[in-house]
Amino acid sequence: MTDDEERLARAALSRLTEPGDLSMTPLVHEFGGAVMHRRLLEERGLPRIFASIAARLPSVDAAKELDRAARLGIRFVIPTDVEWPSQLDDLAGAEPLQNRGGVPIGLWVKGPVRLDGLAGSIAVVGSRAATTYGDRIAGDIGAVAAGAGAPVVSGAAFGIDQAAHRGALAGGGPTVAVLACGVDRIYPKAAEVLLTHLAEVGAVVSEAPLGCSPHRIRFLARNRLIAALTCGTVIVEAAVRSGALNTANWADRLNRPVMGVPGPVTSAPSGGVHQLIRKGAATLVTNGQEVLEMVGSAGEHLVDDPRGPVRSRDHLPVKEQQVLDAVPVSTPAPADSIARVAGLAIAEVGSMLGRLEGAGLVERHDHGWRLAELART
Repeated sequence: MTDDEERLARAALSRLTEPGDLSMTPLVHEFGGAVMHRRLLEERGLPRIFASIAARLPSVDAAKELDRAARLGIRFVIPTDVEWPSQLDDLAGAEPLQNRGGVPIGLWVKGPVRLDGLAGSIAVVGSRAATTYGDRIAGDIGAVAAGAGAPVVSGAAFGIDQAAHRGALAGGGPTVAVLACGVDRIYPKAAEVLLTHLAEVGAVVSEAPLGCSPHRIRFLARNRLIAALTCGTVIVEAAVRSGALNTANWADRLNRPVMGVPGPVTSAPSGGVHQLIRKGAATLVTNGQEVLEMVGSAGEHLVDDPRGPVRSRDHLPVKEQQVLDAVPVSTPAPADSIARVAGLAIAEVGSMLGRLEGAGLVERHDHGWRLAELART
């Protein structure tokens, strides 16, 4: 069997098999496209689903299909190619979801970005009806990830997907759109400018052959590719029945990190994300740096825990902090009054006030002590 034979066989089977179909996809992965193609043509008494494919197989001109794709600048990537993203092979061991699953028979790709460079990529997905908040966060995460060299993968849908793609482009890094229709089609139509640009500088990818329409079941199959191509999935705004949760479920099945960006607790568009976080199915993230820390190797992209501003009194011994708390803000008080308020001996407090004065935290007046400007601010 040559690579050309395998490519022709898989192109033909791709035309006759739904993306992620569990009756054919696992068999092609196990035996190879050329073997399955030959068996379908030669064997008799096949189960009905295979008999239907076998009956239509002679009518498919795979060579013509590949020639047409090449003229459109589209390539058909199969597992024997160097460009094949090996992380997709993990789908062979993942439990099916909604009757979809398995390693794709092949991928139709348009654009200069190579699929074998996506091992460290990050998926950013979410609601089509995104809020301004969600758009901004998705764009920021896309920009930070791409700027750090991590390609951003999404589905080019309205809302969060498109915001993530735009953010990655603004960040100067590669971004890849995975579609539920043929890569020669524009869906949604309003995304024509974005998809055309991605095909020129990034990549547009689909398991469905040329000309295929975006059916609902193909979106479910597409989601597993987004999860499998990437090393982690970020969900930004997803309602409790959002399709983005399907992508999160696939990432979990593949043992890839799932991250969720919280929204206001009253926000319905973030309800599904909050549910994932509450159940422990997603790690809470708030920005691109936290995402990079989650998916990076040990010691990479470490994020410092946020802290309030350091005050001059923070490093004082406990007793000196007691004295400082007992010093009045405006009207000076004598040392014995300060000692009573602090609950400490007058002799002890006197020496502490001297040290605090040297640190610029208190100031001495005719009638006692009060806080200096440094301590008041």
